[in-house]
Amino acid sequence: MKAIVTGASSGIGKEIAKILSEKGYYIILVARRKELLDALIPKLKNGGEVFVADLSKENACKDLYEAYKDADIDVLVNNAGFGVHGKFSETDLERDLSMLKTNVLGLHTLTKLFLPDMLKRNKGYILNVASLAAFMSGPLMSAYYASKAYVLRLSRGISKEIKGSGVKISVLCPGPVDTEFNKVAGVKFALKPLSAKKVAHIAVKRMFKGKFLTLPGITAKFSALFSKILPDCILSECSYLIQKKKVKKNSKF
Repeated sequence: MKAIVTGASSGIGKEIAKILSEKGYYIILVARRKELLDALIPKLKNGGEVFVADLSKENACKDLYEAYKDADIDVLVNNAGFGVHGKFSETDLERDLSMLKTNVLGLHTLTKLFLPDMLKRNKGYILNVASLAAFMSGPLMSAYYASKAYVLRLSRGISKEIKGSGVKISVLCPGPVDTEFNKVAGVKFALKPLSAKKVAHIAVKRMFKGKFLTLPGITAKFSALFSKILPDCILSECSYLIQKKKVKKNSKF
């Protein structure tokens, strides 16, 4: 059994890779930082290999598929992604575009390429990592929130299309998680985060049960519920207040 995990150098991706390895999967680790991926290989109980790629580049996604299209991939975890914090009119355009290419186009491309192969074999799992941000607009992180809404809606549509096949698609929508996300986005979380290990365990367990949506923790569950009850204008105001409380830090992507 083989699994591809993107964004595997740290956080949720790293923990998912270790959990899948414990379940007998051979892991293809994908991220930009080779040294971190190499360091993870000895920790995988069932072995694995490294594929260094910047998934904001379309060719990198296609190269990944070409390398493993004949490997009968059983699990694809689209975890690679990052956020940008700040007013839309002030954030750097190139950084915004890099984020959108990673969060949206990278995930879209890999799902598009690997899904038909899984359908031909009538088996497989795809786990797309979104966020609670998918349920509302996000002033001060507007583009990031929009990118995660795309992940959720795309996955929901695909799930309906492939219903009845042996392929399952799941979406993980965590709230704050103790990962490198806040460092990359240049913020500190306003709420206490869950551990990446806990979130990964919940996500993998529900993925194998064929559950479409995973909302780890009480905060995530209540937030998703409120998003269905409250008007968009109120949700946007709440989101704005939360983002405004975040402490700005100097960081580089």
